[in-house]
Amino acid sequence: MDGNHIRVKKPPHARSRFFNYKHYFSIVLMAVADSNFKFIMVDNRAYKSTADARIFSASRMGERLRANQLALPESRRLPGSAGPPAPFVFVADEGFALTHHVMRPFPKRGLDVRRRIFNYRLTRARRYIECAFGILSSKWRVFLSSIQMDPENATWVIQACVVLHNFTRIHESSSSADLDEFPTSTVLGLDRTLHRRPNTAGITVRELFADYFLSPEGSLPWQRDAIHGSV
Repeated sequence: MDGNHIRVKKPPHARSRFFNYKHYFSIVLMAVADSNFKFIMVDNRAYKSTADARIFSASRMGERLRANQLALPESRRLPGSAGPPAPFVFVADEGFALTHHVMRPFPKRGLDVRRRIFNYRLTRARRYIECAFGILSSKWRVFLSSIQMDPENATWVIQACVVLHNFTRIHESSSSADLDEFPTSTVLGLDRTLHRRPNTAGITVRELFADYFLSPEGSLPWQRDAIHGSV
């Protein structure tokens, strides 16, 4: 899960809701992608009216998640694990709040091996949304510069491109194990300066995943080599 600013033409008599911290007029595309780089949930109704870290919370997705209206699958045990059931979660970066259904990395200071492995696994999973944005912006050249139309029409263009993106992913491509084959996003990322305080439920779920990634059932053969020398 992630969000990106889509630059749009400056509206006449523009109000501050369109003006972002990088001095562009923009619409925020908030999205969730699957392992085939398809968008499975999008919200592009957000303007730069609040701190970027709050955009997801204020979006329709965020509202429905808090209200338990996203019809997420029931919690279940992680593969091979005899431990407690784990909830299905959205993988995000440090710009999002840690909650029962949203995972973010551990803070970078004082990381032990267990936490570094969790951060590596989470970052690797986040590459799918980054690549999905990258494929979208490289295939549909309207995203290479500001969209030259009013914001209302621009939102329809963005939605159409998302639908076409998913169509091409279904009919032309299959999932690849090598994430490095795909471009990452070229559009503007969100502001990460505002940090949200994690809640207790989110901390418990993150610890559960961190333990699992270090266990025989959940570890990857190369994960220790991958974090070697990292901070």
